Amino acid sequence: MKVAVVGATGLVGTKMLQVLAERNFPVTELIPVASERSVGKEVTFKGKQYKIVSMLDAIATKPAVALFSAGGSTSLEWAPEFAKAGITVIDNSSAWRMDPTKKLVVPEINADSLTAEDKIIANPNCSTIQMVVALNPLHKRYGCSRIVVSTYQSVTGTGVKAVNQLMNERKGIQGEMAYKYPIDLNVIPQIDVFLDNGYTKEEMKMVKETMKIMRDDSIRVTATTVRIPVMGGHSESVNIEFEKEFELDEVKKILSEAPGIILVDEPATQQYPMPMDAHEKDEVFVGRIRRDETQAKTLNMWIVSDNLRKGAATNAIQIAEYLNSKGLI
Repeated sequence: MKVAVVGATGLVGTKMLQVLAERNFPVTELIPVASERSVGKEVTFKGKQYKIVSMLDAIATKPAVALFSAGGSTSLEWAPEFAKAGITVIDNSSAWRMDPTKKLVVPEINADSLTAEDKIIANPNCSTIQMVVALNPLHKRYGCSRIVVSTYQSVTGTGVKAVNQLMNERKGIQGEMAYKYPIDLNVIPQIDVFLDNGYTKEEMKMVKETMKIMRDDSIRVTATTVRIPVMGGHSESVNIEFEKEFELDEVKKILSEAPGIILVDEPATQQYPMPMDAHEKDEVFVGRIRRDETQAKTLNMWIVSDNLRKGAATNAIQIAEYLNSKGLI
């Protein structure tokens, strides 16, 4: 199977190559794609060197699937060109997520909605993915009516420039700034630009994407997204109001048996999920599970995941694995 990776030299593109190799996706020919200035350079995949090619050259090779992680404007311009050539695009940008004609997919939840006609498939926002993986099994049992989420997001979610800023600040070096403010020894309560309603784009992505993925427009979501000086892994404090009453033991049992989730919840021995534990793992880690004592039928929990893996690369590749298993690519 020919597989194109568009944006192969970026943080997520590099992670896609790593995850494709680790999960033994049946790649017969890799087609790495990047910006014009990178054409001709090489990337390594499974010990072999592959030359980076242009968009047009990639389309001409007719890959079965193209994993896009090259930004929204690139996706808007080029994903339709790949799709026209019969290539299935799995796009990691925000370009297509809220397009009513495109599926927004987390395989554990709604891969069953995919068909051979879906030529552009959207990969959700990293912070949304880990939250809905944890919430969906509980939603099926108790019905989520309202979600209050605060995120604690790694600098890797911004990209290489932000990683460099953090490391430069740690060393006392003046360098290029990804953020308006220092990030080391600081917390920045802004991810993406502010909208007219006072929320950021990242916060509104979580609101809208959650309803679309979980196929329930009645779920009310309010979010505060925050950047913290952590190198990898996003964390979330989530408060969920359910329609039905729950028992904590049953909640833990449901989560421990759900696909893609690892339960880490032992307060007596100070066991709970942390970004360092999720590093280079594909699962979503859940802990700090407790009843909200101020409101009926309401639960608090803590959710952690590797934002470059399950939050981006792994989720996209799991979509490709599902399509392949069903003969849709």
